[in-house]
Amino acid sequence: MHKDLREDAADAAARVLDTNWTGSYTVPATGLYPHQWSWDSAFVAIGNRHREASRARRELVTLLEAQWTDGRVPQIVYDVGRDDDYAPGAEFWQSGPHAGPATSGLVQPPVHAWAAWLVHCADPVGSAQEGFLARVYPRLTRWHAYLHGRRSGRVGLPVAKHPWETGTDNSPLWDTALERVPPEARTPIRRPDLQHAGAGERPGSRDYRRYYRLAENYRDAGCADDVPIGFAMVCPLFSTVLAVSEVALGRIVAALADEGHGPDGAGGAGDGAGGLRDAAGEAPGGRPAPPAGEPGSPTGKPGPPTGEPGPLDGVLAPATEREHRRAADRVIAAMDEHLWDEDLGLYVALDLTAGERVRRATVNGLVPLLLSGLDTSAAYDARRTDRLLATLTGPGFLGGGPFLPSTSRGDRAFDPALYWRGPSWFNMSWLLLRAVRALGRDDLDARLREHFTTAPQGFPEYTDPDTGAGRGTRQFSWTAALTLDTHLSTEAELLPHASTQSLRP
Repeated sequence: MHKDLREDAADAAARVLDTNWTGSYTVPATGLYPHQWSWDSAFVAIGNRHREASRARRELVTLLEAQWTDGRVPQIVYDVGRDDDYAPGAEFWQSGPHAGPATSGLVQPPVHAWAAWLVHCADPVGSAQEGFLARVYPRLTRWHAYLHGRRSGRVGLPVAKHPWETGTDNSPLWDTALERVPPEARTPIRRPDLQHAGAGERPGSRDYRRYYRLAENYRDAGCADDVPIGFAMVCPLFSTVLAVSEVALGRIVAALADEGHGPDGAGGAGDGAGGLRDAAGEAPGGRPAPPAGEPGSPTGKPGPPTGEPGPLDGVLAPATEREHRRAADRVIAAMDEHLWDEDLGLYVALDLTAGERVRRATVNGLVPLLLSGLDTSAAYDARRTDRLLATLTGPGFLGGGPFLPSTSRGDRAFDPALYWRGPSWFNMSWLLLRAVRALGRDDLDARLREHFTTAPQGFPEYTDPDTGAGRGTRQFSWTAALTLDTHLSTEAELLPHASTQSLRP
């Protein structure tokens, strides 16, 4: 692309991020999404690191300050002054504003440690001066310990309790499980989202009644993870970014040791979390065995957010870079054993309630291509990489049209306009772009970059995978942020070293 055009795209993306910045975090869109969303903020930080690294650091710190005492990082941190502008709002969740920020009780995919590492690499001097890694590391380890402990199902992978937690709300992967949920809710259902996007681009009213019913069940159980609520799904996308983020935590440990924060990384530094030691002062050596069936809660119901990190509630986190890599290896091994589908040529979801895999081809199952470029001790099967690449370039995905659909064009539910049932999402294009770049596939790198260079007029939430027409809301923050990163990043690795220069000259 011509240099001037590249700079124009970056400038336009930066203007969107400036508009959506509140002073401490970035809203996904000023109208449709007026609060702070968990994985949105991670993607926004990845883009903002190129132009305002201090703002990117602030974005992640603000989110992590809303962490619950059980370790979860909430899906939404609410601006209670705009509670009527999005549903369900803070009043629905009743998370207790006296105990910290008002939040949802749900979570979203754990991209945060990966984002924190990329943000650090963009400005290691500024990061060290602010003590950024020492501040976020204890919270990130609690977050991962929550996922490996309370949220670990019987196959050793994190379990989603609601479709919203997967980030791919109405993906066909969740259809069968949702059919078991009565389409009835006690809460009156408002749809302010339809003021910003057409009804044909959003989940339907029957879907929303089921979404609310599940959310009510989880809320009424005190957001306890050992109470079955009718939905317990293992998502390949969620598990993949957890593995990548575990390796990122290993990089953070090593960087903290280089900064002089002790042999294990963060001991005695940061926000009073006690570094990597347990209450007895010993370095943890492992984790409790995951419970059978749905994820368990070894100490009962979780506490609400407090603004200060609490104890690990009995769940141990790894203490060294090697332990983080081993945690990633365990995730990868469990995914290979339980989620791989050779016939479809990708990874699928697992319905723990039914004890069955959900054999639907979606972009969620292609995201594990990231694991091929991940530096762990696990011997990732090269044949599986080849099979994933063949599926990515096949007729269901890039071989069937110009952009990457969220659901295979060959799936019976494919709809090019309907949210996660067909449209192309920029965060998915970015994840796959990072994967193929790490594999040295310049041809696919260029192909996926087209989504950012030809499609994002107005920075839409998602696009038609065949025409590139914008769908959903506009001036969407992660679209702008990842466009910025696509134009400005030169990193070949998923997890670059801190000395890597990530800005183009």
